[in-house]
Amino acid sequence: MKDKPVCQSPGFPSVWIRWGEAIQPDLSNLTDNITKAVQQATKEGYIRPSIVHPLTRFNPGDSSGQGVPNYELRYQKDLPYCEIVVSAKGCGAELPNVAKILTPATLGKNFKGLKKLVLDTIVGAEGFMGARGYPCPPFSVGIGLGGQMDVAAKLSREAISTRSWLDHNPDPLFDELEQELLEDINKLHNGPGGIGGDTTALALKIGWAATHTAICPVVINFHCWVARRFGVRFYPDGHTEQLFQVGE
Repeated sequence: MKDKPVCQSPGFPSVWIRWGEAIQPDLSNLTDNITKAVQQATKEGYIRPSIVHPLTRFNPGDSSGQGVPNYELRYQKDLPYCEIVVSAKGCGAELPNVAKILTPATLGKNFKGLKKLVLDTIVGAEGFMGARGYPCPPFSVGIGLGGQMDVAAKLSREAISTRSWLDHNPDPLFDELEQELLEDINKLHNGPGGIGGDTTALALKIGWAATHTAICPVVINFHCWVARRFGVRFYPDGHTEQLFQVGE
């Protein structure tokens, strides 16, 4: 079964590459090879050709196009490895995503405004296009906080796409908030497929950045249960470490 597609939607490919002084990749060659691999996988039938021009809707038929895949490159001087994470998040799950700029007042005491926005977004997704089971629960949720809107959007995608869904946020404040929001979402009892049950969401992850004193940008980003991603770390001594085992 490993040679079969897991969902009719191929999602949108994003790639995160992180490196430091210890091992410095040839970024031009690396990104070129990844892009070609996505196109080859599409031609061989493992990925449905669903990438189109945003306005004309022209489809080249091989998952190619300007900005595809999306690459996020980050240099961290002391990182002891080069890490590559490739994620193809389903695009049906994009439809109920929400972006909003909160103010300190609407953020609220004990972050009441933020929590309400998250739960209202989940409830709104229930009825999106008339489907209680939308978007394919049990889903996962990435939340980006801070920066400006573009920063929050990137953080929301990175948080849910590159972290293990079983991990804990190293910051106690955000770890507590992640656990509280996940618990509150599952209290809705939408369950798998929207037919009822204890697990509406599998995970909720928050990424954050400092922001301006007048605002708190928030992006809520749904991720379908099919966590199509793989990650690997390359070390200077030649050994590698695989990320995201089954269930993570």
